[in-house]
Amino acid sequence: MALADSVPSIAGWRDTEIPATMTPADVQRLLASCDRATLGGARNYAIMLLLARLGLRSIEVARMQLEDLDWRAGELEVRGKARRYDRLPLPADVGAALAGYLSLRGKCRSRHVFLTVKAPTRPIRADLVGDVVQRGCLRAGIAHVGAHRLRHTFASELLRHGASLVDVSQLLRHSDLATTAVYAKVDLGRLRQVARPWPGATR
Repeated sequence: MALADSVPSIAGWRDTEIPATMTPADVQRLLASCDRATLGGARNYAIMLLLARLGLRSIEVARMQLEDLDWRAGELEVRGKARRYDRLPLPADVGAALAGYLSLRGKCRSRHVFLTVKAPTRPIRADLVGDVVQRGCLRAGIAHVGAHRLRHTFASELLRHGASLVDVSQLLRHSDLATTAVYAKVDLGRLRQVARPWPGATR
């Protein structure tokens, strides 16, 4: 028998990396970079606020339609993965940003909320959401990040302010709690409290 057959396989661990996040100050600089008096700036501000305040995915932002906004109930229906529909609370600042954009956008035949600024007017694609974030980073003078970085930041800030993993999982609309558990590694302060000291080391 070949000796190689007796060598145990190397363990493969899932989700070993720590999710990259942004500082709250950089998020504010990113949002402040939008000129909300213009149609494009109002649209981009509303898009990035949805990412930062509700942790939406790019595709969920692009799919959003007017009937998904329940102004009376203060809720937003999210068209997620695998034709999944979830209702989330609509924070006042996000609702105000959406209303401001829609008032500048005016009436349109499309039922999609977010449309291109330049003609021909049509619903935005998911990749444009990432472009909006990257152009915002350039204006704000911060390191370029993708749209998903705002989702990571949203989850990490929730945990930092005392939310449970179950709460975060529900808000992120994860089907498996293990997917959310990766964010627990971001809260290094709590991890230090529960970590056992290395033998012979002082804490």
